[in-house]
Amino acid sequence: MQKELTKIIVLLSSSKVGEKITVNGWVRTKRESKNVAFIALNDGSTIKNIQIVADKEIISEDILVKINTGAAISVKGELVESKGTEQSVEVIAETIIVLGEANPDEYPLQPKRHSLEFLREKAHLRFRTNTFGAITRIRHAMIFAVHKFFNDKGFYNIHTPIITGSDAEGAGEMFHISVFNPENMPLNEDGSVNYAEDFFGKETNLTVSGQLEGELAALAMSNVYTFGPTFRAENSNTSRHLAEFWMIEPEMAFYDINDNMDLAEEMLKYLVKYALDNCADDLQFLEKRLIDEEKSKPQNQRSEMALIEKLNFVLENDFVRTTYTEAIKILKNSKPNKKKKFNFIIEEWGADLQSEHERYLVEKHFKKPVILTDYPKDIKAFYMKQNDDGKTVRAMDILFPGIGEIIGGSQREERYDYLLKRMREMNIPEKEMWWYLETRKFGTVVHSGYGLGFERMMLFVTGMGNIRDVIPFPRTPKNAEF
Repeated sequence: MQKELTKIIVLLSSSKVGEKITVNGWVRTKRESKNVAFIALNDGSTIKNIQIVADKEIISEDILVKINTGAAISVKGELVESKGTEQSVEVIAETIIVLGEANPDEYPLQPKRHSLEFLREKAHLRFRTNTFGAITRIRHAMIFAVHKFFNDKGFYNIHTPIITGSDAEGAGEMFHISVFNPENMPLNEDGSVNYAEDFFGKETNLTVSGQLEGELAALAMSNVYTFGPTFRAENSNTSRHLAEFWMIEPEMAFYDINDNMDLAEEMLKYLVKYALDNCADDLQFLEKRLIDEEKSKPQNQRSEMALIEKLNFVLENDFVRTTYTEAIKILKNSKPNKKKKFNFIIEEWGADLQSEHERYLVEKHFKKPVILTDYPKDIKAFYMKQNDDGKTVRAMDILFPGIGEIIGGSQREERYDYLLKRMREMNIPEKEMWWYLETRKFGTVVHSGYGLGFERMMLFVTGMGNIRDVIPFPRTPKNAEF
């Protein structure tokens, strides 16, 4: 049967006019006149539907009555030039088999506009909408593009552990893993849990990052990357946070911070260009959807750039590179800061930049994507290379319009003594991290890396406003449905 099937995306651009074809899919709409029924069919291969023309003298009423929105059907017929204006070809049905019915009184996705909040409650069905079909196809294209980019540059993909005994970020917001019965946990004499009796013989968690293990591989394979699930037990319900998300984390031996910035900028531009070149129909649909959505917002809350314009903005501009110190000066002297329009007022060097500050630098001041470097060491992770000033580290964050920080990375601290001192200052347990320290004793080299939150990238590429809408099944506080 599969050999006979033709995808709708192929039919719509095919030269098979006059040929007999078989197409399967799900019914989007059906409208009827006295003698004929018109069925809009979609199989997920494209945002566009193909029209099935069913002559009532050929297709019986017994069949047509079962063809409702949401039903799955198989159509055999002739591909002909369309008499309508919305598509170039259509199918004159000779036989239709109803593969799966959908009761119109029960099927929740009738042909009308549904809110994104409603669709999150129907995540098992939301793939069938135009919006989520488009997002799913773009997500696939971006996954493929990530692997192609790194493969073509000679990087090796490695799988880093999901279960880990280390906290790469030192933040402590991790999901614990245990086989213990919570009502009968073995305790030490001091009342603490005796993890020596647990499955792994120690306290373990779901990983927040594959970076540390990625570094180990880079110090033998030179250039590696991970692309895997990461987890953070942050009790946050904002439109930018998930408890389960996917991270792209390259690690490169013999790369300093400038090499790191070059690679990150090249990768982001590659991904954006891949989306523009390969997802045009879906991007155009999402852009129109966003324009319609913006009309209901107050003027001062509307985006200054349409979706495709925003993507080209990244593609056509060299990223501005400046220091955190310079950014603080700009922000301190900015109108929104002086007039106290920022939610977080910048008062002195050392402040942790918020999304509003990052977006101001990109959208208002430089009007280009921005890479900030040389952050205060006190607001960055223990593994970042310390500068000679004793105050800053060779961190780099890439800032995008509408998003703020999209990539965070650094040159890693390769010097054993400096790393050990910093770990002690930040209470990172040396005993558990012996293996990470040991790489600085055996053939240590300058090396760098960064992390790109894949869902953050998806927010940017699709223009969606909530991170829960760019991952198929979002995991958030009090929500593990589906």
